[in-house]
Amino acid sequence: MGQFFGHWVGGLVFNLIGQLLYCNMTRNVLLHIIERAVDRRLKPSNKSSNRCRTIERERYLMARAVLQSVDRALRKKIVSKRVLGPVMKLWAEALLTPMNRRPAMRQFKQVYECQPPGFITISPGHACNMSCSGCYADSGQADKKLSWTVVDRLIADAKNSWGIHLVVFSGGEPLLYESEGKDLLDIVEKHPDLLFLMFTNGTLIDRDVAGRMGRLGNLTPALSVEGMRGSTDSRRGDGVFNRVLDAMRYLRTAGVPFGIAVTATATNGEEILSDRFLDFFFEEQGAFYSFYFQYVPIGRNPDFDIMPGAGQRVEFRRRCWDMVEGKKLFLIDFWNHGTMIGGCISAGREQGYFYIDWDGKVMPCVFVPYAACNINDIYAEGKTLNDIWELPFFQAIRQWQRDYGYSSPELTKDGDWLRPCPFRDHHAMFQRMIEQFKPEPEDEGADRSSADERYHKKLIDYGEQLEKSYRGIWEKEYVRQQYCGRGRGL
Repeated sequence: MGQFFGHWVGGLVFNLIGQLLYCNMTRNVLLHIIERAVDRRLKPSNKSSNRCRTIERERYLMARAVLQSVDRALRKKIVSKRVLGPVMKLWAEALLTPMNRRPAMRQFKQVYECQPPGFITISPGHACNMSCSGCYADSGQADKKLSWTVVDRLIADAKNSWGIHLVVFSGGEPLLYESEGKDLLDIVEKHPDLLFLMFTNGTLIDRDVAGRMGRLGNLTPALSVEGMRGSTDSRRGDGVFNRVLDAMRYLRTAGVPFGIAVTATATNGEEILSDRFLDFFFEEQGAFYSFYFQYVPIGRNPDFDIMPGAGQRVEFRRRCWDMVEGKKLFLIDFWNHGTMIGGCISAGREQGYFYIDWDGKVMPCVFVPYAACNINDIYAEGKTLNDIWELPFFQAIRQWQRDYGYSSPELTKDGDWLRPCPFRDHHAMFQRMIEQFKPEPEDEGADRSSADERYHKKLIDYGEQLEKSYRGIWEKEYVRQQYCGRGRGL
């Protein structure tokens, strides 16, 4: 009864705060108070010890960008009052509730002496209404999908075992998913205590779908674009850009906060961080955030020619932080921003995640196409996600993460979080893991690549080039910027 009462009171409080934020005058006051608190807590200070000034600065700049994004969305009335209260409550529970007040997390730590994963990513179905070149998922087959019962069980298991507050849906196209007479939004509706992030091509979001998302209030879609009209239509098909803009209009009308998801390649890096692109999607279209995923040569017809080169990746990092600081935009670069979270978050690392695809294969990451088990088999044997967490392949990856510096109190020159990916940035090491644990390739593309020595050599060569490009930056801007005592650098 006490827990229910607390949940009910918490909902009222955040709904009230939402109402205050919706008013320009009270919002300015509240955001000023929050900004002052952020300055006190996150702004780099020489009084800190054993911390890296650069990482502290990055976290501070990102927090300011998030606050500015909230202000921008509310000022433009993009987020509805109905959505604002629940979303604020869900984020507060996810980010601010101490671990010792979350029973599942506390129990996990008592058993395993570390924090559990923070979320899961599920691709419930393989079906897609598009056929984008270089798709990592090689999507298309409608008969490949998890049952609705298994998806629901997965989410309940993650809540009970790990205390998660976030579920990410990928694909295929998530909005094509249907099983047992139910769709993806039925899952979102059944779990109102979770925040859901959905990566979608956007072409299936019409007025009715957007309206339903607005009524649910706990889902944010990230719509895929490749740049402006020419770049997007070139990779995704003629007319797709306009259909994405239609979807954004419907979402704005329904008051649903949304973002964009962009694949950075060797050819579009400048465009997707240009003033024209960012002003269009953030100022004109009302995007709240952007996820940047650098192209990885997996899936359908892996193409090394469009993977960003080492030099391009370095420049992309610099430009991205310039935009976070200068324009105060909420931009997440899935690789270059590894410094803010201690590197790779795959394989169920503390506050990290696992990836489960349409066949039930459980993999360390969306971009690592090797499975250690199948969730359908796990549940048939009466096991849980904790049994998956204990599998040797995943344990080995987490041990590499720790050895590489994730859990170290001090940064070292050999633990470069700017090169966090074990599969792409440290491929020779990852190949040794494959040979030792023999995980199953996810699909035919991964199976072909695993037997192709030229494929492995190209990734190994890429990692070596990347190390040369980043080593000086890591040592100068991070390792040497640690505090030691009171304001003395190492």
